[in-house]
Order: sequence, then C-alpha cells, then structure tokens
Amino acid sequence: MAAIATADLLTAWERGSSQSGSRRLLTLLAAMYPEIPEQQLLKLPIGQRDGLALELREILFGSQLISLSVCPSCSERLELALDVADIKVASNGSTETPLTLEAEGFELRFRLPDSQDLMFIEAVSSIDAARRILLQRCLLSASRNGQLCALEQLPEQILDNVDAAMSAADPQADVQLDLSCPACQHSWLATFDIASFLWSEISAWAQRVLNEVHLLAKAYCWCEADILAMSPARRRFYLERVLQ
Repeated sequence: MAAIATADLLTAWERGSSQSGSRRLLTLLAAMYPEIPEQQLLKLPIGQRDGLALELREILFGSQLISLSVCPSCSERLELALDVADIKVASNGSTETPLTLEAEGFELRFRLPDSQDLMFIEAVSSIDAARRILLQRCLLSASRNGQLCALEQLPEQILDNVDAAMSAADPQADVQLDLSCPACQHSWLATFDIASFLWSEISAWAQRVLNEVHLLAKAYCWCEADILAMSPARRRFYLERVLQ
C-alpha cells in the first residue's frame, strides 16, 4: 500500500458519504490500495476484505480500538478496549472456490460471499430472506444420488451446514466478541463489524480535519490544498497559535 495522503483519504470519505456500508468500505480500500484492481476487491471473500480493513485501520489510527456495546439484559453501556490482534483471525487457507460439502447424502458446491453479495442484500429487511438470497447466490450446485436439487429442495439442516462451512472457511467475516456485563453478569456474543467501525472513525477524523482547514484558512488565508499538504504536527502547531 502506498503512503496515504490526507487529501486522498478525505476524497474517499467524501465519495463514501453517499454510499451504502459495503460500497463505502470498498471506496476506502480502492483509494488506499490502488495496486489492487477494484473488480478484485469486489470479489474478495468478506473475511479477506475485512482483513484489509483491519490493516488499514492499524495504519491510520494504531492497533488500539475503543468500542462501545450495550448489555441486552440491563442496557448497561460497556466500553471495550481491544487490539487489532485480538480480532484478526489467521487465514486457514481454505478460501479457494468452489468449496465442497457432503452431508446426509447431499453433495454441494459453493463459493464464499463477497461484497457484491452483501450489496445485493443490503435493502432486504428480513434476515431470513437475506440469508436465503445469499445462499441462492453462493450455492453453485447441489445434488443427491446424482440428481440436481434446487435450493428450495434442501432441508434446513443442510442449509445450516452450508452456513457453518462458510463461517469455518472465512472466519474473519464473522468476528464475535464474548462479552459479560459487570452490572448484571449477563453474557452474550456481540458482532464486531470493522466496516462500520472504521467508517465511524474516518468520519470523525474527516470532520476534525475539515474544521482545522476552516480555522487555518480563515486565519491565514491559506488554500485547502496547502493546509492538507502539511503534516499533522505542523497543522497542529499553527492551530494552537490560532486558538491562543
């Protein structure tokens, strides 16, 4: 990955502001990893995509993450101190497609979900419907005793097996945090979504930088490009003088 220019990251944030969650993460990754063709990014399994997002997050903001969660039992707010290493899952090398599964006499071939699949189901309000659509898109073939089977002919247990096989093959795609509430001792699993987490951080950063640009441009009559070309340390020095 090339060095990240402040102006380039701001441009990616501006473009992503009007996009959906999956699309905006791809916009960030395409800007920050120009050596990877965008079509290749689109087709990366979600776990590989999220691995790149974690790498980008560590480069931009460091390895320490502060996240918030709410206890589903008593609504207590929890502040979580995490490290990128805590949520980065080592690849098991089984993301090559197609993947195969044999269960209860069924033979299935499938691929792992990618960003195109997630964008396709983003507007689907029902979790069950979204799951069915995702399986329909990712299931390449299913047969029993040599006879092809449609998705609708597969028992629910077989579909659950496919879900489990996908998760096992691409564990970074579904990071679960094992949490316990100090107030009521309730325990639960919470999903950590690096796409929304990173976007929230970059949005806060972008608004902070643009506010600095506003103050410095107003005080010194400098243009935005010149201000953004400064290092953060130099911008901070001038900003402190303005605010004195």
